[in-house]
Amino acid sequence: MTSEADAPASREAVGMARSSRDHAQVRAGLERWLAGRLPEGAAPRITGLEATSATGMSNETLLLSASWQERGEARSERLVARLAPDRADVPVFPRYDLERQFEVIRLVGEVSEVPVPPVWWSEPDPEAIGTPFFVMGHVDGRVPPDVMPYTFGDNWLHDAAPEDQRRLQDATVSALARLHAIERPEERFGFLRPDAPGDTPLRRRVADARAWYDFAAADGFRSPLVERGFAWLDAHWPAREGETVLSWGDARIGNVLYQGFTPAAVLDWEMATLGPRELDLAWLIYAHRIFEDLAGAFGLPGMPGFMRGDDVAARYEALTGHGLADLAFYGTLAALQYATVFLRTGARSVHFGEAEPPAEVDDLLHNREPLERMLTGEYWT
Repeated sequence: MTSEADAPASREAVGMARSSRDHAQVRAGLERWLAGRLPEGAAPRITGLEATSATGMSNETLLLSASWQERGEARSERLVARLAPDRADVPVFPRYDLERQFEVIRLVGEVSEVPVPPVWWSEPDPEAIGTPFFVMGHVDGRVPPDVMPYTFGDNWLHDAAPEDQRRLQDATVSALARLHAIERPEERFGFLRPDAPGDTPLRRRVADARAWYDFAAADGFRSPLVERGFAWLDAHWPAREGETVLSWGDARIGNVLYQGFTPAAVLDWEMATLGPRELDLAWLIYAHRIFEDLAGAFGLPGMPGFMRGDDVAARYEALTGHGLADLAFYGTLAALQYATVFLRTGARSVHFGEAEPPAEVDDLLHNREPLERMLTGEYWT
């Protein structure tokens, strides 16, 4: 999310504060840290360091250019560092386990054909740069923009031919199918089991989402609408939950690097979990729908033929032989988690002085009206 959609309040591009970290200090710390990781005499230098806001605000992402000596020859690498956010910067999630993210990416790359970045190092000790982090290899590609949302127009995906948009859609669904085909997920990825209570993976996943909301709602940000939503989930629980797969957790095209219209790297694994395959498919569908809703709110045509729920479900079933059930339930769960993100990013905007505290907490929810329609059974039809 979290990986998460930055939903602006106007059509003007919005720069939202993400971190108060001193990048000069980070750069010096990374050079010292690399010197301890590489062979003696490597003399590493960070020749470039740039923050990116291309995908979400859950972790801080830095693009690095590094050079060092290796076996008497100069070596240069383009790297990406993922940093846990500072607690003072009002982070989106209550906890950040960077080692867990590193291990998920490593294992997915090892046991499947899902494209992921190559992982280099994980550093759980915050001493080096003031926070835990891990380092990946850089992958060339382009990402559908969040700000402004790609459905607003004037970007490579919106302006692509319909057949190319469909190629991207089908290739992304194919990546999910390959992910869900990983065998023995509960054995291989048992460390992803939520700590929340529940007698099934879905019960634990929803309990974990509720705990996340409770964290985001602290300090005066409780949402009556979100709380109604969790009650709705309890009242509409699926009769059959389906088998457990490895779930990406933040399955949206804004978390994918594409080369042409084909995924080159699947990113942002902080929400990875174990649960029914519908978790990812409904998230993929709703992650587009929320941008469609925003486009419609501004009177824009959007991309109504892209990522249609029936098309996504049919493609997935054709690839896997597995039908999808209760997508309205899973889509509403996705919408509640997006609402949780909006509560937290709203609190962040207040913290950084970018916005005044709202008169009504539900005003922070950029998906308020669609979520209200979900709870009355009008949205998913």
